[in-house]
Amino acid sequence: MEQKIRVRFAPSPTGYLHLGGARTALFNWLFARHNNGVFILRIEDTDLERNEETNVGTIISSLKWLGLEWDEGPDIGGAFGPYRQQERLKIYQEYAAQLLQQGAAYHCYCTEEELETKRKLAIAVKGTIGYDGKCRHLTNEQKLAFESEGRKPTIRFKIPEITQKIVVNDLIREDVEFSSTALNDFVIIRSDGIAAYNFAVVIDDWLMQITHVIRGEDHLSNTPKQILLYQALGFDRPQFAHLPMILGPDGARFSKRHGATSVEAYQELGYLPEAMVNYLALRGWSPPEPDKEICSMEELIKDFSLERVVKSPAIFDLEKLNWMNGYYIRNTDLVKLTKLAIPYLKKEGCVTCCGDFEWLTTVVDLVKTHLNCLSELTNQLDFIFNPEVRLGNEAKDVLKGEKSAQVLDCFSKMLDQMDELIPERIAEMIKVVGKETGAKGKELFMPIRAALTGNIHGPELPKIIAVLDKEVCLERIKKCH
Repeated sequence: MEQKIRVRFAPSPTGYLHLGGARTALFNWLFARHNNGVFILRIEDTDLERNEETNVGTIISSLKWLGLEWDEGPDIGGAFGPYRQQERLKIYQEYAAQLLQQGAAYHCYCTEEELETKRKLAIAVKGTIGYDGKCRHLTNEQKLAFESEGRKPTIRFKIPEITQKIVVNDLIREDVEFSSTALNDFVIIRSDGIAAYNFAVVIDDWLMQITHVIRGEDHLSNTPKQILLYQALGFDRPQFAHLPMILGPDGARFSKRHGATSVEAYQELGYLPEAMVNYLALRGWSPPEPDKEICSMEELIKDFSLERVVKSPAIFDLEKLNWMNGYYIRNTDLVKLTKLAIPYLKKEGCVTCCGDFEWLTTVVDLVKTHLNCLSELTNQLDFIFNPEVRLGNEAKDVLKGEKSAQVLDCFSKMLDQMDELIPERIAEMIKVVGKETGAKGKELFMPIRAALTGNIHGPELPKIIAVLDKEVCLERIKKCH
Protein backbone atom coordinates (compact mmCIF):
# COMPACT_ATOMS: atom_id res chain seq x y z
CA MET A 1 0.00 0.00 0.00
CA GLU A 2 1.38 3.40 -1.04
CA GLN A 3 2.26 5.70 1.86
CA LYS A 4 -0.05 8.67 2.33
CA ILE A 5 1.62 11.98 1.54
CA ARG A 6 2.36 14.02 4.67
CA VAL A 7 3.88 17.50 4.54
CA ARG A 8 4.47 20.16 7.15
CA PHE A 9 4.92 23.89 7.52
CA ALA A 10 7.18 24.58 10.47
CA PRO A 11 7.55 28.31 11.25
CA SER A 12 9.65 29.73 14.05
CA PRO A 13 7.77 32.28 16.22
CA THR A 14 10.61 34.78 16.13
CA GLY A 15 8.51 37.17 14.05
CA TYR A 16 5.46 37.60 11.86
CA LEU A 17 4.53 35.33 8.95
CA HIS A 18 6.72 36.57 6.10
CA LEU A 19 5.32 36.41 2.57
CA GLY A 20 8.08 33.92 1.74
CA GLY A 21 6.96 31.71 4.60
CA ALA A 22 3.34 32.08 3.52
CA ARG A 23 4.28 30.97 -0.01
CA THR A 24 6.05 27.91 1.48
CA ALA A 25 2.98 27.09 3.56
CA LEU A 26 0.74 27.51 0.51
CA PHE A 27 2.83 25.19 -1.68
CA ASN A 28 2.85 22.54 1.05
CA TRP A 29 -0.91 22.92 1.51
CA LEU A 30 -1.62 22.72 -2.23
CA PHE A 31 0.63 19.69 -2.61
CA ALA A 32 -1.19 17.93 0.23
CA ARG A 33 -4.66 18.82 -1.02
CA HIS A 34 -3.84 17.88 -4.64
CA ASN A 35 -2.62 14.46 -3.51
CA ASN A 36 -5.30 13.88 -0.87
CA GLY A 37 -2.54 14.06 1.73
CA VAL A 38 -2.05 15.55 5.20
CA PHE A 39 -0.91 19.10 5.95
CA ILE A 40 0.70 19.62 9.37
CA LEU A 41 1.50 22.81 11.26
CA ARG A 42 4.50 22.47 13.58
CA ILE A 43 5.90 25.32 15.67
CA GLU A 44 9.71 25.28 15.87
CA ASP A 45 10.15 27.30 19.05
CA THR A 46 13.57 26.25 20.31
CA ASP A 47 15.14 29.70 19.82
CA LEU A 48 14.31 30.83 23.35
CA GLU A 49 16.00 34.22 23.08
CA ARG A 50 14.02 35.33 20.02
CA ASN A 51 10.72 33.49 20.41
CA GLU A 52 7.62 35.50 21.30
CA GLU A 53 4.41 33.71 22.19
CA THR A 54 2.31 36.44 20.56
CA ASN A 55 3.93 35.56 17.24
CA VAL A 56 2.45 32.06 17.44
CA GLY A 57 -1.03 33.56 17.48
CA THR A 58 -0.16 35.94 14.64
CA ILE A 59 1.20 33.12 12.48
CA ILE A 60 -1.86 30.96 13.13
CA SER A 61 -4.31 33.80 12.41
CA SER A 62 -2.43 34.74 9.22
CA LEU A 63 -2.54 31.17 7.92
CA LYS A 64 -6.26 30.91 8.71
CA TRP A 65 -6.89 34.26 6.98
CA LEU A 66 -5.27 32.80 3.86
CA GLY A 67 -7.56 29.78 4.14
CA LEU A 68 -4.74 27.30 4.84
CA GLU A 69 -6.31 25.05 7.45
CA TRP A 70 -4.17 22.19 8.79
CA ASP A 71 -5.04 18.58 9.59
CA GLU A 72 -2.70 18.29 12.59
CA GLY A 73 -1.17 21.02 14.70
CA PRO A 74 -0.63 22.57 18.12
CA ASP A 75 -4.16 23.88 18.43
CA ILE A 76 -6.02 20.79 17.17
CA GLY A 77 -3.65 17.96 18.10
CA GLY A 78 -3.12 14.78 16.15
CA ALA A 79 -1.63 11.31 16.39
CA PHE A 80 1.98 12.50 16.04
CA GLY A 81 2.15 15.37 18.56
CA PRO A 82 3.13 17.33 20.42
CA TYR A 83 3.46 19.86 17.60
CA ARG A 84 5.62 22.39 19.42
CA GLN A 85 9.30 21.64 19.75
CA GLN A 86 9.48 23.01 23.29
CA GLU A 87 7.19 20.12 24.26
CA ARG A 88 9.43 17.55 22.55
CA LEU A 89 12.75 18.20 24.32
CA LYS A 90 12.79 14.79 26.04
CA ILE A 91 12.44 13.09 22.66
CA TYR A 92 15.49 14.91 21.30
CA GLN A 93 17.52 14.02 24.40
CA GLU A 94 16.75 10.33 23.87
CA TYR A 95 17.97 10.34 20.28
CA ALA A 96 21.05 12.37 21.22
CA ALA A 97 21.85 9.71 23.83
CA GLN A 98 21.55 7.09 21.09
CA LEU A 99 24.09 8.92 18.94
CA LEU A 100 26.45 9.29 21.90
CA GLN A 101 26.18 5.59 22.65
CA GLN A 102 26.98 4.54 19.09
CA GLY A 103 29.92 6.97 18.90
CA ALA A 104 28.33 9.25 16.31
CA ALA A 105 28.29 12.24 18.67
CA TYR A 106 30.35 13.61 21.55
CA HIS A 107 30.31 16.17 24.35
CA CYS A 108 32.00 19.48 23.59
CA TYR A 109 33.16 21.73 26.44
CA CYS A 110 34.35 24.71 24.38
CA THR A 111 32.89 27.98 25.62
CA GLU A 112 31.28 30.60 23.38
CA GLU A 113 34.22 32.91 24.07
CA GLU A 114 36.74 30.26 22.97
CA LEU A 115 34.81 29.51 19.81
CA GLU A 116 34.53 33.21 18.95
CA THR A 117 38.28 33.67 19.45
CA LYS A 118 38.97 30.77 17.07
CA ARG A 119 36.55 32.17 14.53
CA LYS A 120 38.23 35.60 14.54
CA LEU A 121 41.66 34.00 14.24
CA ALA A 122 40.52 31.94 11.26
CA ILE A 123 39.21 35.07 9.58
CA ALA A 124 42.46 36.91 10.28
CA VAL A 125 44.61 34.22 8.68
CA LYS A 126 42.01 33.48 5.97
CA GLY A 127 41.66 29.96 7.23
CA THR A 128 38.70 27.60 7.42
CA ILE A 129 35.90 28.92 9.61
CA GLY A 130 34.28 26.16 11.62
CA TYR A 131 34.75 23.93 14.59
CA ASP A 132 38.20 22.29 14.72
CA GLY A 133 37.14 19.12 16.55
CA LYS A 134 39.09 19.95 19.72
CA CYS A 135 36.77 17.96 22.01
CA ARG A 136 36.26 15.04 19.66
CA HIS A 137 38.77 12.77 21.40
CA LEU A 138 38.72 13.98 25.03
CA THR A 139 39.58 11.46 27.72
CA ASN A 140 37.28 10.92 30.69
CA GLU A 141 39.79 12.78 32.88
CA GLN A 142 39.69 15.80 30.58
CA LYS A 143 35.89 15.77 30.59
CA LEU A 144 35.79 15.61 34.39
CA ALA A 145 38.26 18.51 34.59
CA PHE A 146 36.08 20.68 32.38
CA GLU A 147 32.98 19.75 34.35
CA SER A 148 34.72 20.63 37.62
CA GLU A 149 35.14 24.14 36.19
CA GLY A 150 31.35 24.30 35.88
CA ARG A 151 31.31 23.98 32.11
CA LYS A 152 28.10 22.62 30.61
CA PRO A 153 28.79 20.72 27.41
CA THR A 154 27.01 20.82 24.10
CA ILE A 155 26.60 17.65 22.08
CA ARG A 156 28.18 17.67 18.62
CA PHE A 157 27.55 15.31 15.75
CA LYS A 158 30.64 13.69 14.26
CA ILE A 159 31.12 14.30 10.57
CA PRO A 160 32.42 10.95 9.19
CA GLU A 161 36.20 10.92 8.83
CA ILE A 162 35.99 9.13 5.50
CA THR A 163 35.01 11.66 2.85
CA GLN A 164 31.49 11.18 1.56
CA LYS A 165 29.68 12.59 -1.44
CA ILE A 166 26.29 13.67 -0.14
CA VAL A 167 23.62 13.86 -2.83
CA VAL A 168 20.38 15.73 -2.28
CA ASN A 169 17.81 14.26 -4.66
CA ASP A 170 15.80 17.42 -4.99
CA LEU A 171 12.42 17.31 -6.73
CA ILE A 172 12.92 20.84 -8.08
CA ARG A 173 16.69 21.11 -8.52
CA GLU A 174 17.36 17.45 -9.36
CA ASP A 175 20.61 16.10 -7.84
CA VAL A 176 22.65 18.59 -5.82
CA GLU A 177 26.02 17.28 -4.58
CA PHE A 178 27.94 18.22 -1.45
CA SER A 179 31.16 16.89 0.04
CA SER A 180 31.38 15.99 3.70
CA THR A 181 34.77 17.73 3.79
CA ALA A 182 32.93 21.05 3.65
CA LEU A 183 31.18 20.27 6.94
CA ASN A 184 32.38 20.60 10.52
CA ASP A 185 31.15 18.74 13.58
CA PHE A 186 27.96 20.64 14.43
CA VAL A 187 25.97 21.08 17.63
CA ILE A 188 22.83 18.97 17.96
CA ILE A 189 22.08 19.72 21.66
CA ARG A 190 23.06 23.09 23.09
CA SER A 191 24.53 23.52 26.58
CA ASP A 192 21.09 24.47 27.94
CA GLY A 193 19.70 21.12 26.78
CA ILE A 194 17.75 22.59 23.85
CA ALA A 195 17.99 20.79 20.54
CA ALA A 196 19.53 22.67 17.61
CA TYR A 197 17.50 23.16 14.44
CA ASN A 198 19.17 20.56 12.21
CA PHE A 199 18.76 17.84 14.82
CA ALA A 200 15.23 18.61 15.95
CA VAL A 201 13.90 18.87 12.40
CA VAL A 202 15.23 15.43 11.47
CA ILE A 203 13.73 13.79 14.56
CA ASP A 204 10.39 15.55 14.08
CA ASP A 205 10.10 14.82 10.36
CA TRP A 206 10.87 11.15 10.96
CA LEU A 207 8.50 10.66 13.89
CA MET A 208 5.72 12.63 12.17
CA GLN A 209 6.19 10.46 9.07
CA ILE A 210 6.79 13.44 6.78
CA THR A 211 7.10 12.17 3.21
CA HIS A 212 8.06 15.44 1.49
CA VAL A 213 10.02 18.35 2.93
CA ILE A 214 9.05 21.40 0.86
CA ARG A 215 10.89 24.52 1.99
CA GLY A 216 12.85 27.55 0.78
CA GLU A 217 16.16 27.10 -0.99
CA ASP A 218 17.91 28.90 1.89
CA HIS A 219 17.59 25.54 3.69
CA LEU A 220 19.40 23.64 0.95
CA SER A 221 22.77 24.14 2.68
CA ASN A 222 21.34 22.50 5.83
CA THR A 223 20.26 19.40 3.99
CA PRO A 224 23.67 17.59 3.88
CA LYS A 225 23.88 17.75 7.68
CA GLN A 226 20.37 16.41 7.96
CA ILE A 227 21.07 13.57 5.52
CA LEU A 228 24.05 12.49 7.64
CA LEU A 229 21.79 12.49 10.69
CA TYR A 230 19.21 10.38 8.87
CA GLN A 231 21.96 7.90 8.03
CA ALA A 232 23.40 7.79 11.55
CA LEU A 233 19.98 7.27 13.13
CA GLY A 234 18.93 4.65 10.60
CA PHE A 235 16.01 6.75 9.34
CA ASP A 236 14.66 6.74 5.78
CA ARG A 237 14.98 10.26 4.45
CA PRO A 238 11.98 12.14 3.05
CA GLN A 239 11.92 13.60 -0.44
CA PHE A 240 13.22 17.15 -0.58
CA ALA A 241 11.97 20.09 -2.66
CA HIS A 242 13.65 23.47 -2.24
CA LEU A 243 11.60 26.41 -3.48
CA PRO A 244 13.11 29.45 -5.22
CA MET A 245 13.61 32.56 -3.14
CA ILE A 246 11.36 35.60 -3.43
CA LEU A 247 13.42 38.65 -4.39
CA GLY A 248 12.66 42.34 -4.58
CA PRO A 249 12.45 44.14 -7.95
CA ASP A 250 16.15 45.04 -7.59
CA GLY A 251 17.16 41.37 -7.33
CA ALA A 252 17.99 41.58 -3.61
CA ARG A 253 16.31 39.36 -1.06
CA PHE A 254 12.77 40.60 -0.43
CA SER A 255 12.83 42.81 2.66
CA LYS A 256 11.15 45.79 4.32
CA ARG A 257 12.91 48.23 2.01
CA HIS A 258 10.84 46.77 -0.83
CA GLY A 259 7.57 47.30 1.09
CA ALA A 260 5.50 45.41 3.62
CA THR A 261 6.76 41.85 4.07
CA SER A 262 4.24 40.26 6.43
CA VAL A 263 0.90 38.66 5.66
CA GLU A 264 -0.59 40.59 8.58
CA ALA A 265 0.46 43.93 7.07
CA TYR A 266 -1.28 43.18 3.77
CA GLN A 267 -4.36 42.00 5.62
CA GLU A 268 -4.46 45.31 7.51
CA LEU A 269 -4.03 47.27 4.28
CA GLY A 270 -7.13 45.64 2.89
CA TYR A 271 -5.80 43.05 0.49
CA LEU A 272 -8.16 40.12 0.03
CA PRO A 273 -7.01 36.60 0.99
CA GLU A 274 -8.10 35.21 -2.37
CA ALA A 275 -5.84 37.70 -4.13
CA MET A 276 -2.88 37.00 -1.83
CA VAL A 277 -3.20 33.23 -2.35
CA ASN A 278 -3.51 33.65 -6.12
CA TYR A 279 -0.53 36.02 -6.21
CA LEU A 280 1.75 33.92 -3.99
CA ALA A 281 0.90 30.76 -5.93
CA LEU A 282 2.34 32.36 -9.07
CA ARG A 283 5.61 33.32 -7.36
CA GLY A 284 7.71 30.38 -8.53
CA TRP A 285 4.98 28.15 -9.97
CA SER A 286 3.05 28.33 -13.21
CA PRO A 287 -0.31 26.79 -14.07
CA PRO A 288 -0.63 24.40 -17.02
CA GLU A 289 -2.60 26.97 -19.02
CA PRO A 290 -0.12 29.51 -20.46
CA ASP A 291 -0.49 33.13 -19.34
CA LYS A 292 -3.27 32.27 -16.89
CA GLU A 293 -3.14 34.74 -14.00
CA ILE A 294 -6.46 34.50 -12.18
CA CYS A 295 -6.73 31.13 -10.44
CA SER A 296 -9.32 30.10 -7.88
CA MET A 297 -8.32 27.96 -4.91
CA GLU A 298 -10.10 25.01 -6.51
CA GLU A 299 -8.09 25.46 -9.72
CA LEU A 300 -4.83 25.76 -7.80
CA ILE A 301 -5.51 22.52 -5.93
CA LYS A 302 -6.39 20.71 -9.17
CA ASP A 303 -3.37 21.96 -11.13
CA PHE A 304 -0.61 22.15 -8.52
CA SER A 305 2.47 19.97 -8.92
CA LEU A 306 6.10 20.32 -7.92
CA GLU A 307 7.08 19.65 -11.53
CA ARG A 308 5.80 23.11 -12.42
CA VAL A 309 7.84 24.88 -9.72
CA VAL A 310 10.78 26.72 -11.30
CA LYS A 311 14.38 26.95 -10.07
CA SER A 312 14.87 30.64 -10.77
CA PRO A 313 14.04 33.25 -8.11
CA ALA A 314 10.55 34.74 -7.97
CA ILE A 315 10.26 38.54 -8.11
CA PHE A 316 7.88 40.40 -5.81
CA ASP A 317 5.95 42.84 -7.98
CA LEU A 318 3.70 45.17 -5.97
CA GLU A 319 2.14 46.56 -9.13
CA LYS A 320 1.02 43.07 -10.18
CA LEU A 321 -0.29 42.35 -6.67
CA ASN A 322 -2.27 45.59 -6.73
CA TRP A 323 -3.72 44.73 -10.14
CA MET A 324 -4.71 41.27 -8.93
CA ASN A 325 -6.23 42.56 -5.70
CA GLY A 326 -8.15 45.15 -7.68
CA TYR A 327 -9.54 42.36 -9.84
CA TYR A 328 -10.75 40.44 -6.78
CA ILE A 329 -12.24 43.59 -5.25
CA ARG A 330 -14.21 44.29 -8.44
CA ASN A 331 -15.45 40.71 -8.60
CA THR A 332 -16.37 40.24 -4.95
CA ASP A 333 -20.05 40.15 -4.07
CA LEU A 334 -21.03 43.74 -3.25
CA VAL A 335 -22.67 42.92 0.09
CA LYS A 336 -19.58 40.96 1.17
CA LEU A 337 -17.27 43.72 -0.06
CA THR A 338 -19.22 46.37 1.86
CA LYS A 339 -18.96 44.36 5.07
CA LEU A 340 -15.20 44.12 4.51
CA ALA A 341 -15.04 47.87 3.84
CA ILE A 342 -16.91 49.01 6.95
CA PRO A 343 -13.97 48.58 9.41
CA TYR A 344 -11.82 50.87 7.22
CA LEU A 345 -14.57 53.49 7.06
CA LYS A 346 -15.11 53.27 10.82
CA LYS A 347 -11.39 53.58 11.50
CA GLU A 348 -11.27 56.96 9.76
CA GLY A 349 -14.54 58.10 11.35
CA CYS A 350 -16.42 58.07 8.05
CA VAL A 351 -19.18 55.95 9.56
CA THR A 352 -19.98 55.23 13.18
CA CYS A 353 -22.52 52.47 12.59
CA CYS A 354 -23.93 50.45 9.72
CA GLY A 355 -27.45 51.86 9.90
CA ASP A 356 -27.87 52.67 6.19
CA PHE A 357 -26.17 49.58 4.83
CA GLU A 358 -27.93 49.79 1.46
CA TRP A 359 -26.56 53.30 0.93
CA LEU A 360 -23.09 52.11 1.93
CA THR A 361 -23.21 49.37 -0.70
CA THR A 362 -23.94 52.05 -3.29
CA VAL A 363 -21.01 54.11 -2.04
CA VAL A 364 -18.60 51.17 -2.16
CA ASP A 365 -19.86 50.15 -5.59
CA LEU A 366 -19.16 53.70 -6.76
CA VAL A 367 -15.40 53.49 -6.18
CA LYS A 368 -14.56 49.77 -6.17
CA THR A 369 -13.13 49.89 -9.69
CA HIS A 370 -10.61 52.52 -8.52
CA LEU A 371 -9.24 50.53 -5.54
CA ASN A 372 -6.01 48.58 -5.18
CA CYS A 373 -6.85 47.73 -1.58
CA LEU A 374 -9.59 48.56 0.91
CA SER A 375 -7.47 50.99 2.94
CA GLU A 376 -7.66 53.35 -0.07
CA LEU A 377 -11.41 53.71 0.47
CA THR A 378 -11.25 56.78 2.69
CA ASN A 379 -9.17 58.75 0.17
CA GLN A 380 -11.42 57.71 -2.69
CA LEU A 381 -14.54 58.62 -0.71
CA ASP A 382 -13.30 61.84 0.89
CA PHE A 383 -15.64 63.88 -1.32
CA ILE A 384 -18.62 61.99 0.11
CA PHE A 385 -17.83 61.92 3.81
CA ASN A 386 -16.06 65.28 4.08
CA PRO A 387 -18.60 68.13 4.16
CA GLU A 388 -16.01 70.55 2.74
CA VAL A 389 -14.91 69.87 -0.82
CA ARG A 390 -11.14 70.08 -1.19
CA LEU A 391 -10.50 71.66 -4.58
CA GLY A 392 -7.34 70.47 -6.30
CA ASN A 393 -5.39 72.83 -8.57
CA GLU A 394 -6.75 71.18 -11.70
CA ALA A 395 -10.31 71.51 -10.38
CA LYS A 396 -9.74 75.20 -9.64
CA ASP A 397 -8.51 75.77 -13.20
CA VAL A 398 -11.54 73.97 -14.64
CA LEU A 399 -13.93 76.12 -12.60
CA LYS A 400 -12.32 79.22 -14.14
CA GLY A 401 -13.24 77.98 -17.61
CA GLU A 402 -15.25 80.10 -20.01
CA LYS A 403 -18.45 78.07 -19.81
CA SER A 404 -18.09 76.66 -16.30
CA ALA A 405 -20.34 79.15 -14.52
CA GLN A 406 -23.02 78.81 -17.19
CA VAL A 407 -22.88 74.99 -17.00
CA LEU A 408 -23.14 74.98 -13.22
CA ASP A 409 -26.07 77.44 -13.20
CA CYS A 410 -28.01 75.41 -15.75
CA PHE A 411 -27.17 72.14 -14.01
CA SER A 412 -28.33 73.51 -10.61
CA LYS A 413 -31.68 74.62 -11.98
CA MET A 414 -32.39 71.32 -13.66
CA LEU A 415 -31.18 69.26 -10.69
CA ASP A 416 -33.42 71.27 -8.36
CA GLN A 417 -36.43 70.24 -10.43
CA MET A 418 -35.71 66.51 -10.26
CA ASP A 419 -37.85 64.49 -7.83
CA GLU A 420 -35.78 61.31 -7.79
CA LEU A 421 -32.05 60.96 -8.44
CA ILE A 422 -31.61 57.94 -10.67
CA PRO A 423 -28.25 57.70 -12.51
CA GLU A 424 -29.86 57.07 -15.90
CA ARG A 425 -32.15 60.10 -15.57
CA ILE A 426 -29.25 62.24 -14.32
CA ALA A 427 -27.20 61.27 -17.38
CA GLU A 428 -30.03 62.39 -19.65
CA MET A 429 -30.36 65.64 -17.71
CA ILE A 430 -26.65 66.42 -18.15
CA LYS A 431 -27.07 65.97 -21.91
CA VAL A 432 -29.83 68.57 -21.83
CA VAL A 433 -27.48 70.93 -19.93
CA GLY A 434 -25.01 70.49 -22.77
CA LYS A 435 -27.59 71.41 -25.38
CA GLU A 436 -28.75 74.44 -23.37
CA THR A 437 -25.22 75.80 -22.82
CA GLY A 438 -23.46 74.58 -25.94
CA ALA A 439 -20.84 72.87 -23.75
CA LYS A 440 -19.48 69.52 -24.91
CA GLY A 441 -17.21 66.81 -23.51
CA LYS A 442 -14.83 67.99 -20.80
CA GLU A 443 -16.25 71.49 -21.01
CA LEU A 444 -19.57 70.01 -19.86
CA PHE A 445 -18.65 67.28 -17.42
CA MET A 446 -15.53 68.60 -15.70
CA PRO A 447 -17.02 71.74 -14.07
CA ILE A 448 -19.79 69.64 -12.50
CA ARG A 449 -17.34 66.99 -11.31
CA ALA A 450 -14.87 69.58 -9.99
CA ALA A 451 -17.57 71.41 -8.03
CA LEU A 452 -18.98 68.22 -6.50
CA THR A 453 -15.79 66.27 -5.76
CA GLY A 454 -12.83 68.67 -5.96
CA ASN A 455 -11.26 66.48 -8.67
CA ILE A 456 -11.50 66.19 -12.45
CA HIS A 457 -11.26 62.39 -12.52
CA GLY A 458 -13.19 59.69 -10.68
CA PRO A 459 -16.29 57.50 -10.70
CA GLU A 460 -19.21 57.95 -13.09
CA LEU A 461 -20.66 61.41 -12.58
CA PRO A 462 -24.39 60.43 -12.56
CA LYS A 463 -23.70 57.84 -9.85
CA ILE A 464 -21.78 60.41 -7.78
CA ILE A 465 -24.74 62.78 -7.92
CA ALA A 466 -27.19 60.04 -6.93
CA VAL A 467 -25.07 59.09 -3.91
CA LEU A 468 -24.44 62.67 -2.73
CA ASP A 469 -28.13 63.61 -2.89
CA LYS A 470 -29.72 66.75 -4.28
CA GLU A 471 -29.28 69.21 -1.40
CA VAL A 472 -25.61 68.41 -0.96
CA CYS A 473 -24.96 68.85 -4.68
CA LEU A 474 -26.79 72.18 -4.84
CA GLU A 475 -24.93 73.50 -1.79
CA ARG A 476 -21.53 72.53 -3.22
CA ILE A 477 -22.23 74.15 -6.57
CA LYS A 478 -23.41 77.30 -4.83
CA LYS A 479 -20.08 77.57 -3.00
CA CYS A 480 -18.13 77.30 -6.25
CA HIS A 481 -19.45 80.41 -7.97
